[in-house]
Amino acid sequence: MKEYDVFIIGSGMAGMTIANKCASKGLTVGITDELPYGGTCALRGCDPKKVIIGATEVRDFAKRLKGNGIDTIPKVNWKDIMAFKQSFVDAMPPKIEKGYEKNGIDTFHSSAKFLTDNTLEVGNEKVKANKIVIASGSKPRVLEFEGGHFAKSSTDFLNLEELPKSLLFIGGGYIAFEFAHIAARCGAEVTIVHRGENPLENFEQDIVKYLVSATEELGIKLILNTDVTAIERVDGQYRVEGKSTEKTEFFEAEAVFNSAGRPPAIFDLDLDKANIAYTKKGVTVNEYLQSTSNPNVYSAGDATDSEGLPLTPVAVLEGHTVASNIIQGNYKEASYPPMPTVVFTLPAMASVGYTESRAKELNYNIRVNFKEVGSWFNAKRLNVKEYAFKTIIEEETQTILGAHLIGPHTEETINLFAMAIKTKMKVNEIRTMIFSYPTLASDIPHML
Repeated sequence: MKEYDVFIIGSGMAGMTIANKCASKGLTVGITDELPYGGTCALRGCDPKKVIIGATEVRDFAKRLKGNGIDTIPKVNWKDIMAFKQSFVDAMPPKIEKGYEKNGIDTFHSSAKFLTDNTLEVGNEKVKANKIVIASGSKPRVLEFEGGHFAKSSTDFLNLEELPKSLLFIGGGYIAFEFAHIAARCGAEVTIVHRGENPLENFEQDIVKYLVSATEELGIKLILNTDVTAIERVDGQYRVEGKSTEKTEFFEAEAVFNSAGRPPAIFDLDLDKANIAYTKKGVTVNEYLQSTSNPNVYSAGDATDSEGLPLTPVAVLEGHTVASNIIQGNYKEASYPPMPTVVFTLPAMASVGYTESRAKELNYNIRVNFKEVGSWFNAKRLNVKEYAFKTIIEEETQTILGAHLIGPHTEETINLFAMAIKTKMKVNEIRTMIFSYPTLASDIPHML
């Protein structure tokens, strides 16, 4: 049996942060991942997705400026952009493994299961550790209905050798919208089927409606209040059954994708054998990100039921917190700054801080600025129809509680709002700042 000071399950950003930080302090460290090292973001999510979006951004920009200086709208070469994407993906695992080797970290490439409170079965080996960290991330939700296995995953979408002529996405979250926008701009027919009344339910709905409008204008069919209840293979295509309170509908597509959410990847770890408490959101932890029921275990990233959002920077933050507490004993509580989140559609939709309804639930005395500003110069020069904002300001302190945007490059602008919320900048301080002009950031004072 191999023994370590620290053993980590999962080599995404949280696990990698913990492994390298603990090893740098002289602890013996082992790490395992049944998938290539790098985690979802680098290999199967944020990074490859953003590379592909880059090509559709060029096409979208050209289309918006056609007749205003641009004559030809380029086509996206799917094979070329996928090859470009793959160059980033292929480079990551060996780079990470080389770093582990340099830091003296033992590497495994197998699934793990708990045997006792501090021992694991890793592939065919048994491992014992003083501290075990669960950083196994998340994975696609299993579709329990008939034919659910026919639905491909987001990973499959990012590895398509050819883009199908028609695609259907199950679920109306950010994955569905981002991939639907990519596919539609590459010429595919796209349908999104969502069980709820509103898509993107965790975002400010006054802003979501503009994204819905842009999505439908792109030719994407958005079907709401409809549960997908079956998928069957018919004549080389897939027939998807959707039920609402009023009727049963059938949709056909060459490919169906499961974008119905990503639960934590913890339910195959035999957590009960190690007395590890958990919920459907992840491992139950205290303020130090330590298991509430097994002091030998910590958890970080998407596998954790914490206050952190399932975002890569949050996984890194939690990784640093866990590593510090393992190295020096529990002293560092998990603390979360404002966490900006973005739906990388075109236009992008971005959010940070409280929504209006949440601020009211917490009994803040607020002032709300909500406006559609397609007439502003930055929207007109880029020929973008959907440009709107909602900012929530606390009256007593005159500080920002939340900001919600849709429009060009809001994925960048939202970071300035996050900084203002964290530093508690007052509205008048922001209004009197000098921003470079004409930039998207220069619109911020007018949103307050």
